[in-house]
Amino acid sequence: MTAPRILVVGSVNLDFVATAAKLPAPGETVTGAVLARHPGGKGANQALAARRLGAEVALAARVGRDAMADEALALLRAEGVDLSGVSVDEDASTGVALIAVSADGENQIIVASGANGTFARAHVALTPADAVICQLETPMETVEAAMATQGLFCINLAPAAPTPDAIFARADLVVVNEGEAAFMGDRLNATRGLVAITYGARGAALFQHGREIHRAAPPPVTPVDTTGAGDAFVGALVVALAEKQPPERALRFACAAGALAATRPGAQPSLPKRDSIEQLLLKC
Repeated sequence: MTAPRILVVGSVNLDFVATAAKLPAPGETVTGAVLARHPGGKGANQALAARRLGAEVALAARVGRDAMADEALALLRAEGVDLSGVSVDEDASTGVALIAVSADGENQIIVASGANGTFARAHVALTPADAVICQLETPMETVEAAMATQGLFCINLAPAAPTPDAIFARADLVVVNEGEAAFMGDRLNATRGLVAITYGARGAALFQHGREIHRAAPPPVTPVDTTGAGDAFVGALVVALAEKQPPERALRFACAAGALAATRPGAQPSLPKRDSIEQLLLKC
């Protein structure tokens, strides 16, 4: 099978992850946390997720001219993601995510967008691809620029934000979690292709024109850190569909990828490879 070509247009961050016994309530200080640094950003995460599953991947993104950019791109570079479409902002810093993780794997995230916020239409480098993945951690104009590409167009509507009708009309695949689905409401039914809604530990479902067509539960795992699990799901689902796998099988594959990602700390370090996913599915 020829490896699918995936273009990801999206964000790059450096994640600062503090793991503690519990997440703080508003106004509360929680001590005793352990701090780690990991490459992140939904665009970078989804690019690496697809690459680890065997796809040929190119990333179009924007970073600052600082040491954080080198750290944020390190795993992508080491694993062969094409970074020629990553431009540099001389004035903004590389994006940063501040992540608090509890002992049971739940998280809270605050993002300082930095150069992701200056990633404009003029900076988007489009390359031939079988599928394109976008998210909403960059300006909407970058997503609109990516719609000009051929092939399967996937939009991960995260974080939830007002979205032009043209994106729903163009999308072959929309991916949202429960909260994002509630935010978008009936507009999801206007998508011309598939809508995938994730439900955390309860799995995910595929919809077409508002009608559920497939549902899958994730394999049972013990969660450590759910950061990046959604990005693993997106990358796996797009790769599987680009490989022309049946939607039901692709959804099951994506659920297993997301479950595995939740078993390790950090967004990018946790992203699984294909053999690990297939071995987990064989046990189910």
